[in-house]
Amino acid sequence: MKKCFYKLLKFLLILLVLMVGSFFIADYFFPLSISQNKTTQTVVAEDETPLWRFADENGVWRYSVSLDEVPDYYLEVLLNYEDRYFYDHLGINPLSLFRAAWQNITNDRIVSGGSTISMQVARLLYPHDRTLTGKLKQIFRTFQLELHYSKKEILTLYINHAPYGGTIEGIGAASWSYFGKQPKELTRSEAVLLAVLPQAPSRLRPDRFPERAKQARDKVLDRLAEYEVWSKDLIETVRRDEVWVYPRKAPQLAPLLAYRLKRKYPDEDIIHSTIDVGIQYNLEDLAINRAKQLPPKTSLAILVVDHTDMTVKGYVGSADFNDNERFGQIDMISALRSPGSTLKPFIYAFAIDEGMIHSESLLQDVPRITTDYRPTNFDEGFNGPVSASDALSKSLNLPAVQLIELYGPRRFTGKLAAVGLPLSSIANEPNIAYILGGASLRLDNLVSAYSAFARHGEVSPLRFTAKEPLINKPLISDGSAWITKQMLANSNLLAYKTGTSYGYRDAWAVGINPRYLIGVWVGRPDGTPVVGQYGSMSAMPLLQHINSMLLNRENRLNRPFVNYEKPESVSSMKICWPLGQPLAESDINCHRQKTAWVLNNMVPPTLSTYSELKNNIYRSGSITIWVNERGERVAADCPGAQKKQLALWPVSLENWLLTKEKRHNILPPIDKSCPVMGQDVFASLNIVGLRDRQLVRALPGAKQVTIGLTPEGGYGEKWWFLDGDLVANSQDNEKIALTITKKGVHRLLLVDESGQIFRLTFMSD
Repeated sequence: MKKCFYKLLKFLLILLVLMVGSFFIADYFFPLSISQNKTTQTVVAEDETPLWRFADENGVWRYSVSLDEVPDYYLEVLLNYEDRYFYDHLGINPLSLFRAAWQNITNDRIVSGGSTISMQVARLLYPHDRTLTGKLKQIFRTFQLELHYSKKEILTLYINHAPYGGTIEGIGAASWSYFGKQPKELTRSEAVLLAVLPQAPSRLRPDRFPERAKQARDKVLDRLAEYEVWSKDLIETVRRDEVWVYPRKAPQLAPLLAYRLKRKYPDEDIIHSTIDVGIQYNLEDLAINRAKQLPPKTSLAILVVDHTDMTVKGYVGSADFNDNERFGQIDMISALRSPGSTLKPFIYAFAIDEGMIHSESLLQDVPRITTDYRPTNFDEGFNGPVSASDALSKSLNLPAVQLIELYGPRRFTGKLAAVGLPLSSIANEPNIAYILGGASLRLDNLVSAYSAFARHGEVSPLRFTAKEPLINKPLISDGSAWITKQMLANSNLLAYKTGTSYGYRDAWAVGINPRYLIGVWVGRPDGTPVVGQYGSMSAMPLLQHINSMLLNRENRLNRPFVNYEKPESVSSMKICWPLGQPLAESDINCHRQKTAWVLNNMVPPTLSTYSELKNNIYRSGSITIWVNERGERVAADCPGAQKKQLALWPVSLENWLLTKEKRHNILPPIDKSCPVMGQDVFASLNIVGLRDRQLVRALPGAKQVTIGLTPEGGYGEKWWFLDGDLVANSQDNEKIALTITKKGVHRLLLVDESGQIFRLTFMSD
C-alpha cells in the first residue's frame, strides 16, 4: 500500500513537472501580448476633459486610467463583488469554479461564471469560444498574466478593458460617457453602478434601462451589506440615489487640434493638451454662428494663446468640422496663406532697433516708380507725409515699402525665419512685396511671432501640451517691442493688426491683450476670392468679440492683468518735422512738432527713400545756404554773405504740404547780382500743353483727339498716367502725344524720379 502511494506521488510529481514545463514552453512560444488591445487615443483639455477620441478599428473607445485615478470605494466594491480573494489566489479560484459549476448544473442554466478578475482580463485580451478548449486557453492566459504582471497591473488592465455597453470599454470612457466627469469624481452610487455594469453591459446600460441598472446596483449594495464592507447607514444613503446619466455623447471638441496632436504624438494613449474647455466651447459656438453669415464655401480659423507661458487655450481650425461645403476638415491654422499686411509691425520694429526711425518719424505715403511696387492707381488714396505710428496703424503700404527697401528684404525674411516664421513664395526669392503679402505663411507661426510684442522682444513657439518646453528666441529689443505695441494699440487693453491679401482671398486680424494672443483668419480654403472681404470687415469683428469674451473671463476669475511696463530704454521726446530732430517749437526749422517714443535716446533724422539716397539732387533735410542782408540767396563768396541752415521737406511730398512748407516758399529768392552757381536745389514739376479743367474736343468727324504734352521741371525720367493707367514715359523734357478715345472727365498724373507729382483734371467731348 505504501509502495503504491509513493508510485502515485511520483506520478503526480512527474505530471506536475511536465505540466509546469509545458506551461513555460508554451509561454515561450505563445507569449502574452497586450499590444493588440492597445488603449485608443484620447486628446484631453488641461482639466482632463476629453476633447476628441480616436477609436480602434472596431470603433471601441478606451480612456486609460491608473488605480490612483479611481476612488478607493470603487475598488472596494469591485473586488468584493467580483473577486474577494483577488490578492490571495494565483489567478484561478478553485472554490469559485466548483461553486459556479454546481450552480449552473443544478439550475440547468448559467447562474454565475466563477471567473476571477485575472480570468476576465485573459478573456478580454484573448476572447474564446465557450468550449472546454476555450476554457483551457483562458486558464493558460490567466497563468501567464499572473506570471508576468503584478496584481495591481492586472487590476489596471481590468478597469481599462471591462465592457460598459456599445463601443465603450474601461471605467475612464464609461465615467465620461455616462456621467461627464473624471473617474476620481464618481459618487459612491455611480461607482457601484460602474462596478456591476460589465456583468451585462448591453442589458444594464443606464442610459437605456435605468430601472435594470438600479436593480443591479442595489444587488451589489446587498452584497456589501452582507460582507459588512460599508455601514448600513451609508448603504441606505447610496440606495436612495436615483440612477441618472448624461445622454451618451462622444467627445467632440477641437477636432483639428486633436488630429494635429495625434500625428505629433502617435504613441501616447492620452494626449494632455493645454486647451481651456470653456474658451474652446465659446470659440466653436462663435465660429459656427459666424459661419452662417459668411459667403458660401468660406471658412475661418481662430487661435488663442496665453502669452504668459505660450500655451494654446483655444484652437478652431475651421468654421465647422462637419461642414463639407466649407471644407471643414481642412485645418486653416496650419495652412499656407498670404498674410496681407500682418507682417508690417515687424519691419517697423526692426527699423526702430536699427536706429532708422522712432515712433513719429516722417515717412512718405506717395506714389513710387523706382521700385518693384507700383500701385495701379496713382491718383487716389495717398496721404503724403505720415508718422511711423500713423502709417502702421492705418496699414499704409508705401511707408512699409520705404522701410523694407532700405532695411533689405533678405535680411527681413531671414530674421523672421530664425524665430520660426518662414516665408515662402513661388521663387522663394525675398523681395519688397513680402511686406505687402507677397509670400505665404501659417497662422500658428504668425501668432507665435507676435509674441515678441508681448514677451519683451522674444518669440516663443506655441505649446500644445504642458510637457513641451517654453523656449525664448530673441527677435527685437525690449524697447522696440514696447514702442511697436504702442503704435498698434487702439486702447490700453488691445493692440492689433489686420491684413487683406491680394484679390480678397485672405482676411486677417492678430491681437494682443494683457494675457492672450488672438489670431483670426477668414477666407475660402480653396483660394477663390471673396470680393469685398477685408481684414477690418471680416476678421476684426471676430477678434474684438473674442477679446471682449477673454477679458470678461479674466475679470470673472479675478485674475490681474499682465502689465507690460515701459522699459528704461524708452523715453518720450519732442521732435520736429521735417528733420525728425529735437527742436524748440519756436525754431524756424520746426514746421510741425510731434511727441515721439525713442529708443536708447537715439533720435534718427528723417529717413530718406532709396531714390533720394541714390541721387543727391533729390535730397531733403537740413541744407546750408548763404544770404545777403536782404535775405536773398547768394554765393558763399559774395560780399556780406551769411550762412543759414534751412529744413527742407522731401521733394515727393510737395503736393501734400501746407503752402508755407513748400520749397519755393522756404527757399529765399536768388540775388541776380551775385547768384548761386550751379543747378538749383529744386525744380518744380509741371505740364505744358494742357490746363486744369480744360475742355478738349476732337476735330469734326474724328473719333479721338491727340494732345501734345511736354513735362517741365522735375528730375530724370517721367511717367504719365491717364485715369490710373500708365500710358507713356519720357526722358527729361521729352514731348509725348496723348490720345483720348473716350468722352468724359479724365485725370492726368505726371510722376518723376524724385517722386514729384503734377496732376490735373480735364474733360473731352
